[in-house]
Amino acid sequence: MELKFRVWGRIARPVEDVFEAVVNPDRLSQYFTTGGATGRLEKGATVTWDFADFPGAFPVEVVELVENKLILLHWGNAEGNGTQTEATMRFTDCGDGHTLVEIGETGWSESQQGLDASYGNCMGWSQMICALRIWIEHGINLREGFYK
Repeated sequence: MELKFRVWGRIARPVEDVFEAVVNPDRLSQYFTTGGATGRLEKGATVTWDFADFPGAFPVEVVELVENKLILLHWGNAEGNGTQTEATMRFTDCGDGHTLVEIGETGWSESQQGLDASYGNCMGWSQMICALRIWIEHGINLREGFYK
């Protein structure tokens, strides 16, 4: 059994605006990486993401990036075993001023620890899409204080 998930949501903004809100570290830090993000997401780059409510910055490797369509990331998983997971973010222009954002992740061991880690990341990515939507549509930081 392969541990994997996919979450998605529609955002009432053009795909260019939504994509930029993810790849731009200043924008990403407004609603998701509340401890800051260093570096723009670009193919081949390794950036750092930090969360004020989950301290400890960690590296995020950008494996693939197709402007306004796809971001493929590798990062250390929460199992603490030195392996990485692969997160795939897809952006689809719905043609009506809305963007469909889909995020999937794979790469955990088939163990209770892997299952627990995958559930945690599923919750985090679901919350990221919600926080992105509220921030880009209404200017509200949904994540601030959410996990404290």
